[in-house]
Amino acid sequence: MNMNEKLLEAPLYIKVHSEDNVAIIVNTGGLEIGTEFSCGLKLRERVPQGHKVNLQDLEEGQAIVRYGEVIGYANQFIKKGSWVEESLIEMPIPPKLDELSVANKIPKLLPPLEGYTFEGYRNENGTAGIKNILGITTSVQCVAGVLNHVVSKIKEELLPKHPNVDDVVALNHTYGCGVAINAPEAKVPIRTLQNIALHPNFGGEVMVVSLGCEKLVPERLTPDGSSSNIVFLQEQQGFMKMVETIMEMAEQKLNKLNGRQRETCSVSDLVVGLQCGGSDAFSGVTANPAVGFTADLLVRAGATVLFSEVTEVRDAVHLLTPRAVSNEVGQALIREMKWYDDYLQKGEADRSANPSPGNKKGGLANVVEKSLGSIAKSGTSPIVAVLSPGEKANEKGLIFAATPASDFVCGTLQLASGMHLQVFTTGRGTPYGLSMAPVIKVSTRNALLEQWGDLIDINAGTIATGEATIEDVGWELFHFILDVASGKKKTWADQWGLHNDLTLFNPAPIT
Repeated sequence: MNMNEKLLEAPLYIKVHSEDNVAIIVNTGGLEIGTEFSCGLKLRERVPQGHKVNLQDLEEGQAIVRYGEVIGYANQFIKKGSWVEESLIEMPIPPKLDELSVANKIPKLLPPLEGYTFEGYRNENGTAGIKNILGITTSVQCVAGVLNHVVSKIKEELLPKHPNVDDVVALNHTYGCGVAINAPEAKVPIRTLQNIALHPNFGGEVMVVSLGCEKLVPERLTPDGSSSNIVFLQEQQGFMKMVETIMEMAEQKLNKLNGRQRETCSVSDLVVGLQCGGSDAFSGVTANPAVGFTADLLVRAGATVLFSEVTEVRDAVHLLTPRAVSNEVGQALIREMKWYDDYLQKGEADRSANPSPGNKKGGLANVVEKSLGSIAKSGTSPIVAVLSPGEKANEKGLIFAATPASDFVCGTLQLASGMHLQVFTTGRGTPYGLSMAPVIKVSTRNALLEQWGDLIDINAGTIATGEATIEDVGWELFHFILDVASGKKKTWADQWGLHNDLTLFNPAPIT
């Protein structure tokens, strides 16, 4: 048995901050009652992996501290060495938005990181793509069946003749008709679709399939408002003519896209999205901090980095508003928090709706603990801008792009913001992927990599066992991002073709 194997067998816990009075169990499978740590702490009961053990007696009403922050209050006396599980924790109130400090602890800019590039596809408007894709947008869900049929034929009959084109993607969604198209919040799904149609991976070749009678007139999805790139199905003479017309336009687009060639691009051309899903208690100590380190590297290299998920930021927002570069940016962050508070209140949803049952099995007791771990993805850079859902990013640096926490909705909205690829941390595991952009999966613990070796791209679990540092994994991820962006490496999700549907965020009424 080597030293690492002995280390992995020894009982281990992680205490993040000197003021923490709880720690999480590292060992796969958890630890049994009576287990004694090298410090003398002895378990009074079995504690599952990732779950909290208290390091001292906790009186009723006493603050439970993790990450140096209060994640709740003990609702009864809890003896040292006990499993501090969800039912023993009273959730604290969220930070009061009107009392937040703003732009008073702006981080100093880290030294520029020079000499890093990727091989991308330069577009006429100056942007760059990392894939060469024909994207076919729909203006209404009614046409999805026809488009799916045609895309299958395009892939079989036309794509092999255009070897420089990576894929043909049907951008289906459930919007377009039966909706309050002029309601104030309808701007969210509409601008999302408008911005997705202009994604840099599509090379400027916009193509829309319309029914012809929908509320969302398809001209709104083209940059110049013309109908030259639109196929109206109601104008076609039967199904076969629909297929023929779509394929004819697609072939014209493929001919243009096939001429694209990769060239050396600056990292400043990249927009990288960050997200977590299937999270666990390790997320905030392994994968998310490593991703945060990578985020800082990308910002130093000039890239745009998007972090999101309002409900997983809200309870830790007091740690973010001081990092805003200006009062204006800080107030924009507060604005998005307030908007979502109101949105949830209208739906009579409370904060206990997050985390999910799987998150709780992974050791996350409540949304406060989840939020504190989630924001670690943002690294330490100043927050330079805030986007409302579906808005396009126009700044370089770290940006908060407001989205729901739902994996599919967040991914769709980050695509609308211009995201080239997404870094996705997970502790419980998910096969989630996006057809338009590679999704890099980062596991929080070694056991997930062992279970899902053909789905996890980067393993951060070695941080928990002391085999690697946050910096080690952060640099590994940084280089992997550039390789994926250059087409030199594929994510597992892309290799298997695991791609979820676009899922629009529509807070407006459905009629």
